[in-house]
Amino acid sequence: MNGFIDFMRSKGIVGLATGFILGGGISKITASLSNDIINPLVGAALPGVTGDLSNGMITVHGAKVMWGSFAINVIDFLMIALVVYFAVKRFGLERLDKKEDAQ
Repeated sequence: MNGFIDFMRSKGIVGLATGFILGGGISKITASLSNDIINPLVGAALPGVTGDLSNGMITVHGAKVMWGSFAINVIDFLMIALVVYFAVKRFGLERLDKKEDAQ
Protein backbone atom coordinates (compact mmCIF):
# COMPACT_ATOMS: atom_id res chain seq x y z
CA MET A 1 0.00 0.00 0.00
CA ASN A 2 2.89 2.39 0.72
CA GLY A 3 4.21 1.88 -2.80
CA PHE A 4 0.88 2.90 -4.27
CA ILE A 5 0.69 6.01 -2.09
CA ASP A 6 4.28 6.96 -3.01
CA PHE A 7 3.46 6.50 -6.69
CA MET A 8 0.41 8.78 -6.41
CA ARG A 9 2.37 11.44 -4.57
CA SER A 10 5.35 11.36 -6.94
CA LYS A 11 3.22 11.63 -10.09
CA GLY A 12 1.13 14.57 -8.85
CA ILE A 13 -2.11 12.64 -8.96
CA VAL A 14 -3.33 14.13 -5.68
CA GLY A 15 -3.06 17.67 -7.05
CA LEU A 16 -4.74 16.68 -10.28
CA ALA A 17 -7.59 14.95 -8.47
CA THR A 18 -8.02 17.90 -6.12
CA GLY A 19 -8.29 20.34 -9.00
CA PHE A 20 -10.71 18.10 -10.84
CA ILE A 21 -12.99 17.63 -7.84
CA LEU A 22 -12.98 21.28 -6.84
CA GLY A 23 -13.49 22.41 -10.42
CA GLY A 24 -16.49 20.14 -10.83
CA GLY A 25 -17.92 21.11 -7.47
CA ILE A 26 -17.90 24.84 -8.09
CA SER A 27 -18.93 24.81 -11.74
CA LYS A 28 -22.63 25.41 -10.99
CA ILE A 29 -21.87 28.29 -8.66
CA THR A 30 -19.55 30.00 -11.11
CA ALA A 31 -21.93 29.39 -14.02
CA SER A 32 -24.74 31.01 -12.04
CA LEU A 33 -22.56 33.94 -11.04
CA SER A 34 -21.49 34.42 -14.64
CA ASN A 35 -24.91 33.92 -16.26
CA ASP A 36 -27.10 35.63 -13.68
CA ILE A 37 -24.94 38.53 -12.49
CA ILE A 38 -21.85 39.27 -14.60
CA ASN A 39 -23.24 38.69 -18.10
CA PRO A 40 -26.32 40.94 -17.76
CA LEU A 41 -24.19 43.73 -16.29
CA VAL A 42 -21.49 43.48 -18.96
CA GLY A 43 -24.13 43.12 -21.68
CA ALA A 44 -25.91 46.27 -20.49
CA ALA A 45 -22.62 48.19 -20.49
CA LEU A 46 -21.59 47.20 -24.04
CA PRO A 47 -23.16 49.04 -26.96
CA GLY A 48 -24.93 46.86 -29.50
CA VAL A 49 -25.59 43.97 -27.11
CA THR A 50 -29.24 43.41 -26.29
CA GLY A 51 -30.03 41.68 -23.02
CA ASP A 52 -26.98 39.90 -21.70
CA LEU A 53 -23.51 39.11 -22.98
CA SER A 54 -24.57 35.80 -24.54
CA ASN A 55 -26.43 37.79 -27.23
CA GLY A 56 -23.22 39.46 -28.41
CA MET A 57 -22.56 38.53 -32.03
CA ILE A 58 -21.32 39.85 -35.32
CA THR A 59 -22.43 38.76 -38.76
CA VAL A 60 -19.75 38.02 -41.34
CA HIS A 61 -21.05 37.17 -44.84
CA GLY A 62 -24.25 35.78 -43.34
CA ALA A 63 -22.51 33.70 -40.67
CA LYS A 64 -23.18 34.56 -37.03
CA VAL A 65 -20.05 34.76 -34.88
CA MET A 66 -21.24 34.35 -31.28
CA TRP A 67 -18.43 36.15 -29.49
CA GLY A 68 -20.63 36.73 -26.43
CA SER A 69 -21.09 33.02 -25.84
CA PHE A 70 -17.33 32.52 -26.11
CA ALA A 71 -16.70 35.36 -23.65
CA ILE A 72 -19.08 33.72 -21.15
CA ASN A 73 -17.13 30.46 -21.32
CA VAL A 74 -13.82 32.29 -20.83
CA ILE A 75 -15.23 34.09 -17.77
CA ASP A 76 -16.50 30.78 -16.34
CA PHE A 77 -13.10 29.14 -16.84
CA LEU A 78 -11.22 32.01 -15.22
CA MET A 79 -13.51 31.99 -12.18
CA ILE A 80 -13.12 28.22 -11.71
CA ALA A 81 -9.33 28.48 -12.11
CA LEU A 82 -9.14 31.25 -9.49
CA VAL A 83 -11.25 29.36 -6.98
CA VAL A 84 -9.22 26.17 -7.42
CA TYR A 85 -5.95 28.11 -7.14
CA PHE A 86 -6.97 29.88 -3.93
CA ALA A 87 -8.44 26.69 -2.44
CA VAL A 88 -5.22 24.76 -3.07
CA LYS A 89 -3.11 27.60 -1.63
CA ARG A 90 -5.40 28.11 1.37
CA PHE A 91 -5.45 24.46 2.41
CA GLY A 92 -1.81 23.80 1.47
CA LEU A 93 -2.76 20.96 -0.86
CA GLU A 94 0.27 21.52 -3.09
CA ARG A 95 2.39 19.98 -0.31
CA LEU A 96 0.62 16.63 -0.73
CA ASP A 97 2.56 15.92 -3.91
CA LYS A 98 6.10 14.71 -3.33
CA LYS A 99 8.68 16.26 -5.61
CA GLU A 100 11.04 13.88 -7.35
CA ASP A 101 14.74 14.38 -6.63
CA ALA A 102 16.73 15.91 -9.48
CA GLN A 103 19.39 13.52 -10.71
